[in-house]
Amino acid sequence: MKQQALNRSVNRPSADKKLLLIFLLALSALILYMFVNVRFDNPKLFRYSMKIRSPKLAAMVVTAVAMGAASIVFQSIINNRIVTPCLLGMNSLYTLIHTAVYFFFGAGNIIVSNSNLFFAVDLVVMGITATFIYGYLFKKTKYNVLYVILVGTVLTSFFSSIQNTLVRVMDPNSYDSLLNSLIASFSNINTEIIIFSVMVLTALAFILRKELALLDVIGLGKEQAINLGIDYDRCIKRLLIGVTVCIAVATAMVGPISFIGLIIANLTRQLLKTYRHRQLILGSAMFGIIVLVGGQLIVEQVFTYSVPIGVIISTAGGVYFLYLLLANRRV
Repeated sequence: MKQQALNRSVNRPSADKKLLLIFLLALSALILYMFVNVRFDNPKLFRYSMKIRSPKLAAMVVTAVAMGAASIVFQSIINNRIVTPCLLGMNSLYTLIHTAVYFFFGAGNIIVSNSNLFFAVDLVVMGITATFIYGYLFKKTKYNVLYVILVGTVLTSFFSSIQNTLVRVMDPNSYDSLLNSLIASFSNINTEIIIFSVMVLTALAFILRKELALLDVIGLGKEQAINLGIDYDRCIKRLLIGVTVCIAVATAMVGPISFIGLIIANLTRQLLKTYRHRQLILGSAMFGIIVLVGGQLIVEQVFTYSVPIGVIISTAGGVYFLYLLLANRRV
């Protein structure tokens, strides 16, 4: 026990130093995005650049925090590092919601024209659906997390099938407009949506503060957590619903980004090599800022908006996922 305590005390400063390094990299990415190719000699152009870039930067930070925290918590619940919260079907549900709105109401309806209303519809439908399905199924499956993941995979296929059916018969003009909302993008971000998202995430963190504080113990496994006096099933249920709400917020804000959670969560675990979830969540959120801000910087400055950031992250995430599979296979 003394040796373990000594090892922990030795490893902790190392993790803290690495966390500081990630913070500096994230801060550098933020500064680069805000000031690269900005006309400092022209006050009007400078103010215009700040006005355009600030909402995008805020949206990327909020998305990184939501996806980073959700991914670390989800992997700890499942006890598997190659899983991603997208297995819960939120991306497919988001796609289905938007397709249904365009199909039944057209591209010029009030929901599409009002970004605040559309965001509220996304968040409410996704939140209620996730709370009902996963709360109900979690109880019905006797709190078996693997069954919940299986159901999430089935729901992903179910939502995608309905969405594909609607796309085949919908108006071509509506379909053209629909495609823009189904690709992850940080262009034309509504500031009010950012504020509302921050309020939702803050309230969620406050509601789940006790469960989040128990993640270090929950990570030891179900039997050990129960022996230490934790209501394991209740904690897992609340955390799982919290994960789905975080994914709903991030997806409703910028669109589906499939592999971002997988990338930032595993990079954080590989670098920090710690069991402390407070450090892991902070590190994952900052890694998310590096990936999203760096990717958006490449999109704007290198590809001049010709390639969406979602395409870059999905491509890199697919390659990284294959690497993780091969690496675990060797082990």
